[in-house]
Amino acid sequence: MREPSLSDRVAESITEAIVSGRLTPGQRLQPERELADQFGVSRTVIREAVRSLAAQGLVEARAGRGLQVATVGTDAISRSMRLYVRGNSSIDYRSVHEVRSSLEIQIAGIAAERATDDDLARLAELNQELAQLRIDAVARAAQLDVEFHRMIARATHNELFVVMLDSIGDILLEIRESAFSTPGMIEYATTAHQRILDRLTEHDPAAARAAMREHLERSDTAWKDVE
Repeated sequence: MREPSLSDRVAESITEAIVSGRLTPGQRLQPERELADQFGVSRTVIREAVRSLAAQGLVEARAGRGLQVATVGTDAISRSMRLYVRGNSSIDYRSVHEVRSSLEIQIAGIAAERATDDDLARLAELNQELAQLRIDAVARAAQLDVEFHRMIARATHNELFVVMLDSIGDILLEIRESAFSTPGMIEYATTAHQRILDRLTEHDPAAARAAMREHLERSDTAWKDVE
């Protein structure tokens, strides 16, 4: 493992200041020359550190205001995690499925406790649209499947679950597109989703977890069939 460069160390120090709250969203960073003096490095090192921070969505350039601390929303967090997953060759389908199963089974149980009538109505709409698709509407079926599971995460009313699920969303979308090319998968997914939705509607956490576990195990088998 390589030693952190000077720019890495500067970026880490500024990141820690942001995380700890010493630097707050909207606060301007010191000018480049002052930062260079503060850290005892060249202005080139500061520019490299700032580029790294900007790429992570931690700082942003504003016209007339120079660099300032960005407001780090859930989209930025999910995007960073997606980049990590995409860029790490050791993360394969099996790794993604393990994380997905661990997350979604627990998510289903919590959603069963917290889902509102509006949450349940939206899930029903998504599943109804999926059921009405033509068998060759593979891309749309995959999108609806992703959104159905994402909506269950939203029904927990814990934004962290949505962020974590979104971090592997791109890969799961590709997997679903392959799986939905198999005849009968739209019908299967609709039935499985309805079973989960029924358990959520009953507000039965244990039954919701069991329904989700069964669905994910069947989905895993379907993916293996098309690998």
